[in-house]
Amino acid sequence: MKAIIATDEAAGTTGMTLAERPQPQAAINDVTVEVHASGFVPTELSWPSTWTDRIGQRRTPSIPGHEFAGVVTALGYGTTGLSLGQRAFGLTDWYRDGTLAEYVAVEARNLAPLPGDVEFTVGASLPISGLTAWQALFQHGRLQAGQSVLVHGAAGAVGSIATQLAREFGAYVIGTGRAADRQKSLEFGANEFVDLANDTLEEIGSIDLALDMIGGEIQKRSAGLVRPGGALVSVVGPVEARPADGLAIDFVVESDRAQLGEIVQRVRDGRLRTNIDHISTLDNAVAAFNSTERRTGKTIIRTSV
Repeated sequence: MKAIIATDEAAGTTGMTLAERPQPQAAINDVTVEVHASGFVPTELSWPSTWTDRIGQRRTPSIPGHEFAGVVTALGYGTTGLSLGQRAFGLTDWYRDGTLAEYVAVEARNLAPLPGDVEFTVGASLPISGLTAWQALFQHGRLQAGQSVLVHGAAGAVGSIATQLAREFGAYVIGTGRAADRQKSLEFGANEFVDLANDTLEEIGSIDLALDMIGGEIQKRSAGLVRPGGALVSVVGPVEARPADGLAIDFVVESDRAQLGEIVQRVRDGRLRTNIDHISTLDNAVAAFNSTERRTGKTIIRTSV
C-alpha cells in the first residue's frame, strides 16, 4: 500500500516521503480500515511515540497521522462493536503506525460509526480536534452554563470547536489569536476577540476557565486571570503557571466512542461546524504539509473516494 513515512526526526515534515509499505493486519480486538481521509498534526513529529515504541525501541520508518475516517475491511479475533463494510472514524494509538496510508490497523474500541450523511473528509477532521475540545471543556475544565471561557487560538482546529461547544453549553467565550483571525473566531461563535499582538489580554477581566493552546508567556498571563475555583487547562504540555486559587491541568487526548458520537451528531444536526482549511491527496500530502501558506484549520488528506 502507499503511505507517508517519517524516518528523520530532525527533518520535520520535509523528511516525510511517499513510499510502499506492507498492508497492516488486524490483531486481536483490531480492525483493518481502508482509509478514505486522514488528518495530521505537525507537532506529532516531536512526540517520542512517533519514533519509539512503548519500551523505547526505535520503530522507524513510522507512518504519521492518528485521525481518520474510512471503511472496515477486516476484523481481528474477538473484535466487537464494528462490522465489515461499516463506515467508521476515530483516533489511532500514538505508538502504532498511523493513518497517512491507504490502510490502517486500529483497536476497534478507538472507533465510532460514521453516519452515512457525514463525508469522510469531515469525519477525519473531528477526532483530535473534537475530542481535545470536548475533554478540555467538560472533563477537565468542568464547564458550566453562565461561566466565562478564554479560548486561545479560537480560529484554529481545536479552538473553533471549543468555541462552538462552549457557546452551546451556555458559556461566554472570549477568543484570542492574530488580528487576521478575528472575523473567523467571531463566526465560530466567540462573543469577543482579543488580538494578542495589539490588544491587552488583561483587559478582559476575570474568567472561569482558560483553554490554552499556546503555552509560554500567554499561559502565564492567562493563569493570572482565572477566578478562585476556576481552571487553566493546557493541551501543550505541562503547565508552567497555576492560577492563584484554582486548578492547572494538562492532558493528552484519549479516544472515546461515546464522545465521538456526541461530536458527530452535532455536525449532523448543524450545531457544530468543522474547520477544514485545505484538502489534498496522499500523493501530494508532503507538499501540502510543507506549504508556506498560513492555515489555521485542518489539512485533510483524501486517500480514497
